[in-house]
Amino acid sequence: MGSTFSGLELGKRALMADTEALQTVGHNIANANTEGYSRQRVEFKEMDPLDEPALNRAERPGQVGQGMDVVSVTRVRDELLDKRIVAQSGGEGFWEAKNKYISYLEQVQNEPSDLSVRHRLDMFWSSWQQLSQHPQDEAMRKAVMERGEGLVDSIHLKYKNLKDIAVMINDDVQTTVSQVNTYLRDIAKLNVQIVKVKANGDNPNDLMDRRDLLTDKLALLVPITVQNKRDPHEYQIHMGGIHLVQGGVVSPLKIVGDSNNEGYWKIIRPDTKEDVHIPGGKLGALIELRDKDTRHEIQNLDLMTANLADLVNEVHRAGYGLGGQTGLDFFVQQPMVLNKDGSYDRAGTGKFDSTYIFRIDGKNSLNPQALVGLAGTMTLPGPNGNIQVDYHPEDTVQEIINRINNSGAEISARLDRNGQLSFKAVPNANPADPDFVIRHLEDSGQFLTGYSGILAASGPAGAYDWHNPQAVATLAGGTGVPGGITGSGAGATFAVAPLTHPSAWIAINPVLRADDGKIAAGLGSPGHPAQGGDGSAALAIAQIRNSVVMIGQARTFDDYFEQSVAEIGLKGQNAHVNLQTEQKIMKDLTNTRDSISGVNVDEEMSNMLRFQHGYDATARFMSTWNDMLDTIIKHLGV
Repeated sequence: MGSTFSGLELGKRALMADTEALQTVGHNIANANTEGYSRQRVEFKEMDPLDEPALNRAERPGQVGQGMDVVSVTRVRDELLDKRIVAQSGGEGFWEAKNKYISYLEQVQNEPSDLSVRHRLDMFWSSWQQLSQHPQDEAMRKAVMERGEGLVDSIHLKYKNLKDIAVMINDDVQTTVSQVNTYLRDIAKLNVQIVKVKANGDNPNDLMDRRDLLTDKLALLVPITVQNKRDPHEYQIHMGGIHLVQGGVVSPLKIVGDSNNEGYWKIIRPDTKEDVHIPGGKLGALIELRDKDTRHEIQNLDLMTANLADLVNEVHRAGYGLGGQTGLDFFVQQPMVLNKDGSYDRAGTGKFDSTYIFRIDGKNSLNPQALVGLAGTMTLPGPNGNIQVDYHPEDTVQEIINRINNSGAEISARLDRNGQLSFKAVPNANPADPDFVIRHLEDSGQFLTGYSGILAASGPAGAYDWHNPQAVATLAGGTGVPGGITGSGAGATFAVAPLTHPSAWIAINPVLRADDGKIAAGLGSPGHPAQGGDGSAALAIAQIRNSVVMIGQARTFDDYFEQSVAEIGLKGQNAHVNLQTEQKIMKDLTNTRDSISGVNVDEEMSNMLRFQHGYDATARFMSTWNDMLDTIIKHLGV
């Protein structure tokens, strides 16, 4: 039969269980507003009964109950939902960063505004238009100079603002990598503590809550996956194919300066030194913003600036000032190389190994509507290697030019004011390659050779390639001089590449600033300088505004500004919409998790009353049992 005092033991277990349950309720209420906390529940079970296979089994049950026991205190979590939130967090972090910095890029455009580059350029064109009408008026020349300086200042300011954003993003990359590594180390430390607690048979609920919170914060910064199935003691975090955390072992990220990307930070693995690709999260967005979005905006500004200077200088050199001066550039830029043939020591070995040429003009004047009557394939530089452009006998010159410009080649083509075929380099997609450098020209037929007069010979043997330090020798009798000034002669002409970021270096020719009377207004006639009333040079410069000049894919300057403003506006709209979508998804997911794991104070109060009543009932039971024992001890012993 059962022990006389078994009731006291049974009651004691019940009191201890209710006490722990009340303690857990208090812990939940205290942490109702704690970030990352999951409500906890006490798991009860019946104590194993005592078996009594004795003679009295027929009169009473053969097992004696021993009350209840606390099995564990567990967190209320949905593991699948947690993984879904981790996977989704990267998208929210990505678009949050994109939305923030693209709004900065939109502000730099200053459109519409009197301070914008576009407005200053419109005023610049208007001043040349006015000069063409009053070519002898010094006041008109002063207006050209003042508006030219205003344009240069606005270009410099826009470049500075864009560069500041790039530097800001680069600093944010460094800060974010530091945060990622801090989270990784903290998670690894928690992994070690959790394993120790579990080894003692306990549930480290608060430690696991802290680890899950850090994992959620980490998922906003980099796209990660969490694995905890192969070994419950080995919590793993992966990013792509990289182990970031494996139990207590951390594989942190490291940043180093990238010489191929203006010294900006790139992310590598400390052990293998391999570059790390970050496909999402805040860190992935920052790298994309810096290396694509902001770089693209700077390249666009550089492209406009380089073409503006080249086109204005092309006309201005041929024009005459009040004193008969000619051959002067209006804008000056810093050349990439000083060698007259564009030869450059790219590898830094002390020997020329490359040719840096920005523009190549053919020697022959072409009719844009003429049928070429030729067939062949041109090989031109592309973002991912060379690309080929075919031409046929029934094609016109203009159709071939359009085909080149629509091919995706990193080069633009047009007919200049003399009808000569002109190739210009554009910014490159690969940061390792310099911008505004023509990398390859090749023709299996005769269009680039005898017809347009750019290359001296057809086929691979006659190809122009920038890896050849004497590449200009492959041109059709080309001549040129350093400083971006086109050479002259019977053959093809060329201009060396400008220094990186022309928008940072463009300036008005100091000779003209010292004497604005030298600003050219007229072109004159062959062999004769311009007369006093000749405003043809100023008119030709003013007409550049609406002429087809091919600024990359844009046909005119107005097209360029329209595309630039529309492009950044669409990016901003896309980032804003995607951020709202991601935030709504995350809100739904977190609300679902809160409904499962969050602390409901009303529910906890109900549980508190339930366990309090259980405690009171148990105490009454023990008091009754005590009275029974008192009766036995006092009366049966007499």
